[in-house]
Amino acid sequence: MTFECVSRTDVGLRRKVNEDSILVRTERGLWAVADGMGGHEAGDVASAMVTEALHLLPIVYGLEPLVEAAIVELRRINSQLIELGRSDGHGRTIGTTVVALAIADGHFHCFWAGDSRAYRVRDGQIRRISRDHSMVQDLVDAGMLAADEAERHVDANIITRAVGVAEELEVDSSTGDAQAGDLFLLASDGLTRVVDDQEILAQLAANTPNDAADVLIEMVMARGAPDNVSIVIVKVI
Repeated sequence: MTFECVSRTDVGLRRKVNEDSILVRTERGLWAVADGMGGHEAGDVASAMVTEALHLLPIVYGLEPLVEAAIVELRRINSQLIELGRSDGHGRTIGTTVVALAIADGHFHCFWAGDSRAYRVRDGQIRRISRDHSMVQDLVDAGMLAADEAERHVDANIITRAVGVAEELEVDSSTGDAQAGDLFLLASDGLTRVVDDQEILAQLAANTPNDAADVLIEMVMARGAPDNVSIVIVKVI
């Protein structure tokens, strides 16, 4: 399989440091977005450690061995971040979300921790292939909050899982087929908090991946860009 990939990352308009980090390993069929936890110290360090570890994965053959190796590395980084947070005696939290995508042999495997998201666009429809690890998503799943109210909820920024937060890192995953013409999008919440799914679909459907990436970043900026924003768009050729 071959791919076209474009990526963008921007500090936004209100933050001084870009705590996002992206991984593009198109030759291996592996991509990721990591979002250092806002409000915590060294979020940029945490996200960079995650993407660097994924970049340095050993050569393996097959989709599942690649994903398994990646999750092992995420758990190793999780332990390192917890130790780093404890090293100065103050028990800091140094964490990051991560959403990653691997594609090979007509299949995709998405894996994540936190609220950075993954989507697949096919036949004019967009489907979220990750599920936010967040307080508001738990409320939506329990029927206590409407999905269209989640992004505006007062607790929308509270995540329930991330790399570097708990001793045991649980990584969720989803799988499916990947066909020529499919578009996959990975994004930090700097995009998804201000641009909704249907707006994302409209831009991906109407533009080349490169132009869509530019327009999506422009939309975020026009809406105040309250957070760092990172996107990776992958088109299956």
